[in-house]
Parts: sequence; structure tokens; C-alpha cells
Amino acid sequence: MLEGKKIRVGILGASGYTGADLVRLLVRHPNVEIALMTAERKAGMPIGDVFPHLMDLELPDLIGLDEVEWPAVELDVVFCALPHATSQEVIKGLLHATGHSLLDEMIVETAGDLASSFSGEVKVIDLSADFRLRNVETYGEWYGREHGAPELQGKAVYGLPELYRDAVKGAALVACPGCYPTAALLSLVPLLRGGLIMPEDIIIDAKSGVSGAGRSLKEPNLFVEVSEAMHPYGVGHHRHMPEIEQELTAAAGTNVSISFTPHLVPMNRGELETIYVKLTDGQTAADLKSHLEGFYANEPFVTILPEKVMPATRMVRGSNGCVINVFEDRLEGRAIVIAAIDNLVKGSSGQAIQNMNLMLGLDEKTGLEQVAMFP
Repeated sequence: MLEGKKIRVGILGASGYTGADLVRLLVRHPNVEIALMTAERKAGMPIGDVFPHLMDLELPDLIGLDEVEWPAVELDVVFCALPHATSQEVIKGLLHATGHSLLDEMIVETAGDLASSFSGEVKVIDLSADFRLRNVETYGEWYGREHGAPELQGKAVYGLPELYRDAVKGAALVACPGCYPTAALLSLVPLLRGGLIMPEDIIIDAKSGVSGAGRSLKEPNLFVEVSEAMHPYGVGHHRHMPEIEQELTAAAGTNVSISFTPHLVPMNRGELETIYVKLTDGQTAADLKSHLEGFYANEPFVTILPEKVMPATRMVRGSNGCVINVFEDRLEGRAIVIAAIDNLVKGSSGQAIQNMNLMLGLDEKTGLEQVAMFP
């Protein structure tokens, strides 16, 4: 550890819900100093004017992206919490402006403590979907535009720590998973890798709090539209589908296509996924549960619940935790896997900080040990 040195962090897009949770968590991280925050529509404002719960914190005012003086700002880590289809150009510009060697090659291979792992070049953690899909043509198909930084895509590491910890440790650019993929992949990847479930006929019924739709004004997200109501969206063509399929295909070693339907439910934060799977010959729901218990035995943020305990969003609200359990299906040869996370923490900002800790050789729990809020 570098004596007395704080990690200088910048947050691009600090006025959104994920930006607010990054601030909330990072201000209690013992190794971090928030040195820069940007927000286009809120430029020039103190963060406390945008989010009153942050008003007593000593933080820099929000500025526009075009006001950032690269590389004079001297950041160690940049969290990019910008809208989809924005991050690619911004990150490429940032790396060019700072003369980053990532434009030519990966700059580190392993991470030790902070002193040995930090290369002197900024590390970038992107919370948007802009670097999650490894195939740039797939990105263009699902996001309706050409990839803006194809030369960087192959150097981005998919930032789901429980599955790709070693790769994250050596990364300079990490693409944080989407919230729906996080819960789905934590539930399914170990089972596919272990050959306990079939790669076909996977059905994911997902439900998320309204914060998952972002902070911009949209009529379907108004209080009277979402209160006492629930509705599906992105039916048959949600942008998280190729991301989930990409990782499940890698785990199974064969092409995986899923049935996935997300729903918006009347709560601020939280996410619950009910996943229906087909067992391989001879496997039972109890076998799936036992396998997950072994796989996550030493993971600080994933809990396999006791038998018959139902995962619920109230178990993880405000925390970086994920709770999972497995149940028998009344249909022979099938099982039901249920997972819950907080979409803004483990599904976004908390996971981003978990990745930062790994990239800098810190204990990955640092700044993330909050107990879930209840009620």
C-alpha cells in the first residue's frame, strides 16, 4: 500500500442513480478521494443540490465533460456512468488525451497490493453496456449503431468478479455487467459449467425496481403509472439478452438462447429473477443447490440460502449481496432457481467498486460491507 496515498477517483455521469450510489459508497471507502464529478444537465451545481442526501459531503461541484482537463486532473480511476452509446467515444477520448498505453496493449498482467498493481495510468470502469458485448457486430445489431471504439473492445474485461476475478485483477478497462445479467449469470454459469443443467429451454422471469429505468423523465415511469402496477417491457428483445447469452454460451461450450422477460415493479430498488431450468440426466434440485454452495463457499457477496428459504429483495436492499436458492419444480426433470440483488449496488455501482478493489489489489470487500437495509 502506498503510505498516505488516496486513490483519486472521477465519476463521469454523477447525477444519475448509479452515480449517486457510487458517491454514497465511495465516500466511506477508506482509500478513495472523489476528485472529479461530471454531469451535463447539472453542470455547475453542487452534488447536494442534485441529491439532498449528499449535501453535507465535501465534494467537488459537478462540471461538464468538456470542462475536464485531461491529464492535468491526475485521476487514478474513472467510473463511467454515462448513457449507453456514449461511453465508447468518451473513454477512447480520455485514453488518447492521457496517452494511455491501453490503446496499444494491455498494461498489466496481475495485481498485487496498490503499490505494485497501479501502473500510473488511469483505470476505467464502465457501467454502461458499451463494452459488455465482445462481438462488435452483435453490439451494432442490438444497440442500433456501430461500435465507437472497436480497437478497445478486445481489451475490455467483463467485470463479474465471482466468475472472472483473475482477469479483472489484471484489467485496465472493465465493463460492468448489467443488473439482469448479474443475477442470471451468478445463478446459471456454475450450473452450466458443472453440466448440471441443459443449455436449452432456460426461462428467466425478471422483475426490477423503477430505478433500473434511469432518472430521465419518461411517462411510463411517472408515479401514477408505476404505483400499484406492474408491467413487462422489452418483451422478446431486451438488450440484456445477448449479454446473458454470451456468457451462458461461454459457460456451456455450446450456443445458448434464452427466453427472458423483464418487468418493472413498484419499488425504488431491487431485483428478483425466477429462472426455470431443465436438469441433465440424474440431477436433482438438491444437487444444483449443493453445487452452488460449493462454488460460492468463499465468496463474500453471494449467499446460497438454507433449504426452503425464499430469496427476497428485502434481504439485499442497499447491499452488494446476492441471495440464491434452488427449488424442485412439479414438472419432472426441471428445477427453479431464484436470485435477488439490489440493482443499483450489486447490479451496478457496488459491483463497479468491487472491480476497482480487485484492479488495485485491495481487499475486494473494502467499502462494500454495508448490511442490507430493512424494512
